[in-house]
Amino acid sequence: MTGSEARPRPALVARLRAAGCVFAEEEAALLIQASAGSAARLELLVARRVAGEPLEPLLGWVEFAGLRLHVEPGVFVPRRRTERLAERAAAETVARAPATALDLCCGVGAIGAVIADRDPDARLVAADIDPAAVRCARVNLPHATVVEGDLFAPVPPHLRRRFDVIAVNAPYVPTGAIPSLPPEARDHEPVAALDGGDDGLDLHRRIAAEAEAWLAPDGLLLIEASADQAPASAALFAAAGFDAAIERDDERGSTLVTVRAAAPS
Repeated sequence: MTGSEARPRPALVARLRAAGCVFAEEEAALLIQASAGSAARLELLVARRVAGEPLEPLLGWVEFAGLRLHVEPGVFVPRRRTERLAERAAAETVARAPATALDLCCGVGAIGAVIADRDPDARLVAADIDPAAVRCARVNLPHATVVEGDLFAPVPPHLRRRFDVIAVNAPYVPTGAIPSLPPEARDHEPVAALDGGDDGLDLHRRIAAEAEAWLAPDGLLLIEASADQAPASAALFAAAGFDAAIERDDERGSTLVTVRAAAPS
């Protein structure tokens, strides 16, 4: 980083701070770097950020679990709390090597990227319904099978009952809560990546109904939920015949429902 990048221009920092950017100085440095020396490019990036666009798509990347992942405007930006889900899925994949893993509702492929980074030999599939997210996932997961479609529908059928690990970050924001989300999410991320239906668990219900056909014996499914929703989500999977439990990581504000298929008899 050059000297001018290391010490962002005071006027630029002031504009970002006035727009509510808490880490204005750090953001200014990143935007200067992303502008590649073009004053016009910098002004465009700053104007878009001040208007409320998320920082990461403006930069073209997001840092997630120590990795730098490609993101584009209009996609769901991976959250820090989901790092817990990614790390758990990667650890399970490593423990079950040679393993077959599925990043379902993959978005830009953040969970899959952590799995691939920690277990390069894993057989990895990622699936999402959003074409822009799939485009990013194919950049972030060059050695995985990345497919586009609704939940399990596009997953290759020969992998039924073959997945040792399924990691899911399905939309779980209740429809009525969408208007109260931060503008960066509400106005700039696809509604389909946020809206989980009336109680936020519509996708959880569908996944609970379909997961048995895809998990290997003793396979593990990990799905993110809010702390309030987790008991209801776990009950959905338990009703479908799985052993379901809840894990919380208060430091990162993460809540996971862990779903285990029956062991082979």
